[in-house]
Amino acid sequence: FNNNMGRRVSCGEERATVRYVGPVPPTAGLWLGVEWDNPERGKHDGSHEGVQYFACRNPKGGSFVRPAKVSFGVDFLSAVRQVYQINAEEVLSEEISISSKKLTWEGVQERSFDSLPSVLLSHSEVNGAGAEGEIKKTTPSIFSQTEQAPPPVRNNMFLFTLSVSLLPLNISHALCFSNNRLCLTSDPAAHSQAFCSLRVLALNSCDLTWPQILECAPMWPQLEDLCVVENTITEMQRVLSKLGLFNFQNKSTAGSTLSLSQWAVVDELAKLPGLVQFSCRGNRLVSSDGNPKTANQMLIAKLGRLVVLNSCEIYPEDRRGAELDYIKMFGEEWLKSGGRSQSNTQFTCQHPRYQSLIDKYGAPEEGELKKPQPFALKNQLLRITFVFPDDADRKPIEKKLPASMGVQKVKGLLYRLLKVPAADLRLSYTSPKMVGTEFEIESDLKTLQFYSIEDGDQVLVRWT
Repeated sequence: FNNNMGRRVSCGEERATVRYVGPVPPTAGLWLGVEWDNPERGKHDGSHEGVQYFACRNPKGGSFVRPAKVSFGVDFLSAVRQVYQINAEEVLSEEISISSKKLTWEGVQERSFDSLPSVLLSHSEVNGAGAEGEIKKTTPSIFSQTEQAPPPVRNNMFLFTLSVSLLPLNISHALCFSNNRLCLTSDPAAHSQAFCSLRVLALNSCDLTWPQILECAPMWPQLEDLCVVENTITEMQRVLSKLGLFNFQNKSTAGSTLSLSQWAVVDELAKLPGLVQFSCRGNRLVSSDGNPKTANQMLIAKLGRLVVLNSCEIYPEDRRGAELDYIKMFGEEWLKSGGRSQSNTQFTCQHPRYQSLIDKYGAPEEGELKKPQPFALKNQLLRITFVFPDDADRKPIEKKLPASMGVQKVKGLLYRLLKVPAADLRLSYTSPKMVGTEFEIESDLKTLQFYSIEDGDQVLVRWT
């Protein structure tokens, strides 16, 4: 068992890595010291009665188990046979009856894996490739490369549950190594030919850091779609140049918080010509006011080609609102840096899209500039006056409402005040900054902030 150090094992539904093999006095016999993937599964940090046998990242992440209690898994081809092989004798021995007639099997043959187009080995406890060259020899169609358009991802996806080394398998289009602990190769570039056609890669829940992903990147020269949900990503220095879809929703831990105001990788992402979808749920990206909606607005404004953010489509009006708010938010800083004629290098580096947005919408007026406010509930409340132009006898009503309040909830509030069904209400608003202009509030699903309603604005309430 001494060669099992570092091996992946399973025990029921739990997965672990072997960190120690040997005796644990005073009990007799051989023990395995394992570090569980689930940090709450264990009992200790690798120590017993004052002796440290192995190290764990979590104080309750370790256990000692007997070798007979764990499974070391099977190689790739054994897993394929377990899932896909048909036992002809067993099938022929089965009796099938319809009414009083017995049916017999004919033409049942052992299945050949030569033409197997894909495999799904989820929860098959694959621990390695097996004998060198046997995978490609036995299942050649899985790894065939073609000049035709790549088949759907679902037909070229591999799901392994235990550790698998990144092997040169000539993957045709897509690969999923999610829920694994991967052995990183010492020379990634040496395997680039094997993965030269790989376009889609999922490495979810692999306990990877961003530097480790970048270390492997030379293996995937044509990668376009990368999904790294639930990993240990706490910083990102640079991105992969060809990405069009990027999903790095992170673990919801304090260490995974990235400050958007210091997150230079957003501007690196903006350099990707094909990036149209981006997802970063669970990272609690923050702006200076601490409002997550402001952070999303900034992401939309900074990533000019984005059409989907966190699985939500970005409509033209969403983008326009986000970009206008972005101009106002940093307008004062832009003016201090020299404005249109001579913006300094520091401002341009922090806001590379700002000048192009000025060219698109025009420079902000002094009265439009938004002063950065520290995050506090009082700074998120808007003083709004509800007026009723079709009911001269009704007095205006002033309320303080959060900027994040949805229009639907505003109508619910008005229903309680006016006793008019929310479905009959029509809302618009005016701003003292643009006298004589009335803006329609059309969607119940949007927020006050979305419509750029600000402190001191009037909301006009009409009903049928």
